[in-house]
Amino acid sequence: MTSVSAFLLAFPAFFSIVNPPGAAFIFNEVAAGYSAAERAALANRVAFYSLLVMLASLWGGAYVLNFFGISLGALRIAGGLVVAFRAWDLLNAPELQEARKSEQASARAGRVDEVAFFPLTMPFTTGPGTISVAVTLGAERPRGGEALLDFFLGVSAAALVTAVLVWLFYRSAERIAGLLGDTARRTIARLSAFLLLCIGVQIVINGIADVLATMEHG
Repeated sequence: MTSVSAFLLAFPAFFSIVNPPGAAFIFNEVAAGYSAAERAALANRVAFYSLLVMLASLWGGAYVLNFFGISLGALRIAGGLVVAFRAWDLLNAPELQEARKSEQASARAGRVDEVAFFPLTMPFTTGPGTISVAVTLGAERPRGGEALLDFFLGVSAAALVTAVLVWLFYRSAERIAGLLGDTARRTIARLSAFLLLCIGVQIVINGIADVLATMEHG
């Protein structure tokens, strides 16, 4: 497998599961109340952390899961539940979030680093779905020095391009939302939260299917 074919294999998978355009509206809702400088810093950190999560999952995810005795199905079930619960909160409490914005604004400045990783990087941007995709891709690595190098160059490039797109869309999230208007922004944010909820549920279903399949074969 050449590096180009590895890239073409990995990039569509990463882009579809991360979905930077749709995730930008989730970012815009969660980061509401932060200053422009803080939002820019958040976008930078989330993109960087997302790249680290994808690369770590690609290169060593399968080994880590095996070391701790965690199956991919268990990862999907636990992570999918986290995604679903966070999406449910976004879907059902936008008015509550608006009421808390001014109250939380002064306290948020010291929490930028914390929020950048959880929940913005995990689970909203590169959550269990992305990790599962990356671990699965990494497990498909070819054997042999040159082929292995080409494979990891290709899939790592796909992760890098995805992270750059996350950065671009997150940096532009407020501008895009402003162009759409408040009503359209809220509607799309709710739709994005609903889609995120569906993704979380689907990840749980996939995890349960994995566990059941393992039990049948065991």
